[in-house]
Formats: sequence, C-alpha cells, structure tokens
Amino acid sequence: MTAEYAVQGNVAVITLNNPPVNGLGLTTRVALTDALARALADGAVKAIVLTGAGKAFSGGADITEFGSPKAFQEPNLLSVILAFEAATKPVIAAVHSVCMGGGLELALGCHFRIAAPGCNVALPEVKLGLLPGAGGTQRLPRALGVEPALNMIVSGEPVKSELLFSLPGQKLFDKLATSPDTLLAEALALAQDVADVRPLPLVRQLPCIHPQGDAYFQFARNMVGGMAKHFSAPLKCVDAVEAATKRQFDDGLRFERDTFVNLMWTPESRALRHIFMAERAASKIPDVPADTAQRAIKSVAIIGAGTMGSGIAMNFLNAGVPVKMLESRQDALDRGVATIRKNFEAQVKKGKLKQDKYEQRMALLSTTLSYDDLKDADLAIEAVFEDLGVKQAVFKELDRVMKPGAILASNTSTLDINQIAAFTQRPQDVLGLHFFSPAHVMKLLEVVRGEQTAKDVLATVMALAKKIRKTAVMSGVCDGFIGNRMIDPYGRQAGFLLDEGCTPAQVDKAMETFGFAMGPFRMSDLAGNDIGWAVRKRRYLEAPDLKYSKTADLLCEQGRFGQKTSAGWYDYVPGKRDAVPSLEVVNMIEDHRASLDITPRKISDEEIVQRLVFALINEGARILEEGFAARAGDIDMVYLLGYGFPLWRGGPMNYANEVGLFNVVQAMQRFAQNPLDDAAFWQPAPLLAELAAEGKTFS
Repeated sequence: MTAEYAVQGNVAVITLNNPPVNGLGLTTRVALTDALARALADGAVKAIVLTGAGKAFSGGADITEFGSPKAFQEPNLLSVILAFEAATKPVIAAVHSVCMGGGLELALGCHFRIAAPGCNVALPEVKLGLLPGAGGTQRLPRALGVEPALNMIVSGEPVKSELLFSLPGQKLFDKLATSPDTLLAEALALAQDVADVRPLPLVRQLPCIHPQGDAYFQFARNMVGGMAKHFSAPLKCVDAVEAATKRQFDDGLRFERDTFVNLMWTPESRALRHIFMAERAASKIPDVPADTAQRAIKSVAIIGAGTMGSGIAMNFLNAGVPVKMLESRQDALDRGVATIRKNFEAQVKKGKLKQDKYEQRMALLSTTLSYDDLKDADLAIEAVFEDLGVKQAVFKELDRVMKPGAILASNTSTLDINQIAAFTQRPQDVLGLHFFSPAHVMKLLEVVRGEQTAKDVLATVMALAKKIRKTAVMSGVCDGFIGNRMIDPYGRQAGFLLDEGCTPAQVDKAMETFGFAMGPFRMSDLAGNDIGWAVRKRRYLEAPDLKYSKTADLLCEQGRFGQKTSAGWYDYVPGKRDAVPSLEVVNMIEDHRASLDITPRKISDEEIVQRLVFALINEGARILEEGFAARAGDIDMVYLLGYGFPLWRGGPMNYANEVGLFNVVQAMQRFAQNPLDDAAFWQPAPLLAELAAEGKTFS
C-alpha cells in the first residue's frame, strides 16, 4: 500500500508510504482517498493525522505522469485535496523533511498543519516550466502572505519550516514541533485539542490582499520579466497570485488550472521536464546494479597542481575529503596552493564561505613532490598535460605506489582510456574522470568507462560525483568521448561558414541569440586555440579524408591562441575577457577565402544555427548508435552542463525531437548540396535516418 492506515485512540493516522519521496501518483491518490473515507466512516475516529513515512512528507506529484492520462485521471491531485478540505473531521498535516509541490498543496488543503523543524518547504514547479496546479498559487498567498508566497512560487527554492513559522501573521503552520522525533506525538496531541473545533478552518477562506495592489504586481512583473527571459512560467506565476487577490477562490483555482495545462505543453516545460528526468537517469548505469558494493574513498591524490588539478582538488576539499596534491617542482605546487587559497578567499569575501569553513578546507590539503607519499590514497586523479607519453609516465608511477584496490583516474579530455589503463597492471581499477574547466564550478563530470573498468569502480565514482555535487554522465571510450567528439563537427561547420562568407562575430552572435552561453569562436578563445590545433594535427594523420577549413590553423600559426595571448579570433585587453572583433583576423579570413577563389555570400542566422546544431545532433546520433552513450538524455546533460547549450531547449537531442527528426534530415540533405560544404559530412547517421523515416524521436 502507498498509504498506510492506523488508529491511535480516537485519531486515525494516514501515512504516505511511496518511496523515495512519497510522490502523489495515481496509486497513491487512490490509497489516500480510500483511507480518508475509512476514517470518516469510523464513528470512533474524531480527528485525522496525515503524515509521510521515511525521508519526506511528500515531494509532490509524480513527474513521470506529466503529459499522460494518469495525471488527470480521477482522483486527480486537485480532487484529493478537495476531499481532505471537505472532510467533516479535523485533518492535521504533520509535515517533515520534505514538503514540496503537490505535497505542500495537499498540506494546505488540510485544516491544521504542524511542521518539524528543518523541513524543506517549496513549490518548485516553476523549475519545470510550470506553476503549482493544485491550488498552490491560491492557497499559499492566503496562508503565508502575498509577497513571501510569490517569492517562493517564482523562485521554486525551498525554505526551512522554522523560518516560515517565524513570519508575522503567517497561517501556514499552526505549530512548530519540538523535533522531528516528536512530530507524530505532537500531531496526535494537536488532533485531540482540535477534535471538537467547528467550523473547521479552511485556508481558502482566509483574506488575500496586497496593500499596494496593482503597483506591487507591476513591480513584480518587471523584476521577474528581467530574470525569466526565455521562460514564460515565472510571469504566469505572478498572474496566478494576482488572481488570488482579485478573484473568488474557485475562479482563481480555475485560472490556475487552465494556466498550468497551457504551460505543460510549451516547449520550455517539455525541455525542463526532460532535463529533470535525464539528470536522474544519468547516474544509473544499465549493467551496474544499484546495490553494487562501493569502495571507500576516504582520501584523494591529485597529480598536477595546475588550473585543472587545483580546481579538481577544491571539489573534494569542499566535500570534506582530504587531498594530497603532487607536482614535479615546489614552485608549481606553491602556485597550485595559492590558486586554491585565492578561490576560497574570494568566496569568503563574497560571503559564500565562512572563515572557519575555509580554514577547515585548507587544513585538509597537503602537498608532496614524491609519488611514494600517495600510497595510502583511495583515489588518484591525474591532471597533467594532454600527452599520451606524459600520461604513461604518471600511470606507471601510480601503478607502482598505489595500494591494491585504489582507483586510478585520468582527467583526459580526448585520449584513449584503454591505452592509459594498459600502462598499469590493474586495468580494472582505471577509468576517466573528465572534469570541465573551471573544475570547481562546472557541474558536469564525464565518467569514461574502459573496456576492463570494474563495475564497483563505476558504482563508486557515480556515488562520489554526487558527494562532490557533480552530475556524472558515463561515456564509452571513443575519440573525445561524448562532449569533445561532438564539438569537432560543430567546429568544422563553423570553419566552413567562415570560408563561405561569415565573420567570427556573426557566427557567435547567431549562436548566442539561439541561446548558447558562447559561440564557437569565443569558446575556442577561452579554451585556447592551440588545444584544438593539437587535436587537428593528430586527426590530419589519423583521418586524412576529413575535411577542415584551414582558417583555424592560420590563426594559430600567427600565435593567436586566445585570451591567454590576448589575441585569438578576437582581440583582448589584458586582464579583461571582452571579445573585441579583430580587423586582422577578418583580413586573414578574406585573404584565405580569396586564395580558394570563393566569392562570399550572405548567410542567414537561421542557416548558421541549423548547420552547427544539426552537426551536433548527427554526431550525437552516431554516439548513441555506437553505444558510447547509454541514452539521448545523457548526451543532452553533457551539452547543457558542459558546453552552454540553452537550458530552455533541453539539449541537442531534445531539440531535435522538438524540431522533428524528419525536418533535421531534410535540412541536412539541403546542406549536402552546398558545393563548398562536405557532402559526406551531412550523411545522416543510420539511427537518425531510421528514426526520421519511422516518425520517431530519440526519446
């Protein structure tokens, strides 16, 4: 049963029991209404306590039902809440741990509410491109006050129960329990106290006004509109809360519901719901059972104290894991430690980190110049220069000194993990952990599975990723893994666009208008153009048939490596990151174009976006088909978290679904007719062609 029923004295206790967060799916909704009917029919029962088992009161609606008939099937959540609200006996919601979304809406439909301290209370629907659809925008402003309620609804962020209880005039919680352990006992006592209260108090009957009225809501729209940009849900939240202040309750409820349903079918909401599901699915590896035993990671060794090494170290220091950092020279070690100190001190200065926490984290850091000092670490992460020979030397040393069962990881972004594993006598303990720069900020972690990587190693690092607050996505071993393998055709198309008539600024502007955090040329300048140059030189040898524009090579031959040299595709003022269009680069592109006897043409922003994004999609389809990614959603997570793909579009594979795979293939066939492009480049991946022909999607 997803809702348990028991009677203690003259009080019925209904306990949600649908792990992990007591989601309010159809089965649970049926069980709740059945239990309520049972309590109301029992003449010996004078009051009802509603609570949740485990680690939540309720996390809300079951998102897997969104967009399906089950979400609306009776009893739907609105009907359940109305049933509890209409109960002829007092219903006390005893909330703890997590009370969010539909769970909070259900509690608001009860007659009394008692909260355990430390309970996270939220209406997070806006994060899924929605608004609360079961009375949240109508009841919360009445129970909490218009301004604090609107702030909660628009932000979607959780607020602690004790903070809400302290707000003047609030009617959300009638009582704050002494502790989570005493919640049920105190709820039962409250039930006794209110058993004979009549009429029963209803949140819907509370007044809902704002003293500034229209002026306040206009101010709220101005503030929210400036932050929401590509999302319609936040402004719709303002409309719904305003309706609570101007309409009768039932009219406001209908307005809320109609708005909820309309939002559910927007591309933005579909994208955000896809991301929600994809992020949770990414941590699951199909052939690694959830109960796989994990190795203990009590200390970590970092080899390399450069930008990546120091950033990686910070992740573990933040999580309270001791780190020993190794370098070949003391001055390099000193610079690495100084970088970590500088980053932490910046957080302290901004008030994001307390001084004592900073000192605790630095106390967990130690350094060494000797591999022998790493022998007790449970995990070693190599973050040295991206050269196979350098990696070989590191892994041979790690293999020599590390204890049996220690995990050996490489932060390589492109190199073959199987080759790296072969440098050791323990390939089962080796894998890739590809952090993205800046490593202490970027949320993505590409976990690269070698042919012999043990399942318990994978289970360990996927759990460890959560501990250091990363979203881990597993990739198989291929050139560039998921992210950088896809960035190659993306960059190739960007180069062809320059040959045909674009400037770097035009291409970047088109992609940034589409929603990318940075266009391809600004991104290359940030990463370092010499990195891409080194990769291309290797590919010229390994795959001589691949067609590339030569403009990027010409740029590097001039020493224009990007921000670090104050000159790349753009010019930079030292100490600043502003990209200033370079006349020198434009002249270089025009001279190269003339040498190829190409007459430039006007290229639309739409064509720029389609060529670059569809290049990503096609390579993503190949990665999926070849089994290097387990799911299309994994590819989307890589691009959303690691490459600045616009959140409201849900990642390249989700965007392809929205455009329609048939339309993607049709556009690719048009591009293949371009004599200056590469017809072979635009050959649809077999999986893409198959799904398009069958009218299917990557989902």
